[in-house]
Amino acid sequence: MAITGGSRLPAGHDFVFPRGALVMGVEPVLKFQSADERAKGLPVEQEKDKENGLLVWSVLVIDQAAERKTDAVVTVKIAAPHQPVPPEAIPGTDVRPVLFEGLTVTPWIDDKGCRPGAAGERHRCRAKLGYSLRATGMKPVVAKSAPKAA
Repeated sequence: MAITGGSRLPAGHDFVFPRGALVMGVEPVLKFQSADERAKGLPVEQEKDKENGLLVWSVLVIDQAAERKTDAVVTVKIAAPHQPVPPEAIPGTDVRPVLFEGLTVTPWIDDKGCRPGAAGERHRCRAKLGYSLRATGMKPVVAKSAPKAA
């Protein structure tokens, strides 16, 4: 298998979310519109997956293994013909535990913080490694029953 830039690398749910994930919501991913397109009043279209042509949906997720608040909320994109439905909440709460199927990770370089140094100064690069998460679907977490005592 050749790994190229933009490759979606398979990763299991438990590898990405070792302590579980909670769904906060699902919404469509909209295509970028230039200022000219917005000025013309063109309708905003939903993004389609480049590999299969299906509509792309953004699932807002809380990663329960995150060590910092800023890392706790992540987005998982799902390509599907219709909006994916989150699992039911645990009764009496708003908590929706989820398992992602067909989860992949795509690494990318976030170089917004990378700036050339002024004359006589060395280059200062604050680039970071980022990643995008995609899944083929999501399903509810099924609680495992405790073993019966003999």
